[in-house]
Amino acid sequence: MDEGPIDVIRLEGEGNSVILRLTGRERSDAQDASDALTGEFLVDTPFVRGSLKTWVLPDDLRHWQEALDALDAGQDIAWREDTRGPEVFIERDLEEERAHVTIRDASSSLTTVTVTVPLDDAWFDDAYGRLDLAWKVWPLTSD
Repeated sequence: MDEGPIDVIRLEGEGNSVILRLTGRERSDAQDASDALTGEFLVDTPFVRGSLKTWVLPDDLRHWQEALDALDAGQDIAWREDTRGPEVFIERDLEEERAHVTIRDASSSLTTVTVTVPLDDAWFDDAYGRLDLAWKVWPLTSD
């Protein structure tokens, strides 16, 4: 299967976007370490634009699945909270069918940005499909 970039997270609309693009895989040389996916967060609005490199571990993808489930159930979520990498917080506004997405980098750039994007029920099918594709293209091991 082609190992091209995969936007595992893609929230966009009304001129704003937040994307987590996976771009490759790093295999660990250590026997007790997990492989990691390389990628970057991309934020684009009429006001602010930026990117931040990141690594995604197998547990991160499993936790993203759990976060998607909670978000789909109407809950706000925190993903990768209190980790060394960028953190993602999504607050749903169910009445307006939108979400306030916050990316916080507390470890390197010390920057936080919040972007508002549309978020309707149709987005979830696409989001689960993107996650499934990431697992198929880059099956990771955590043993």
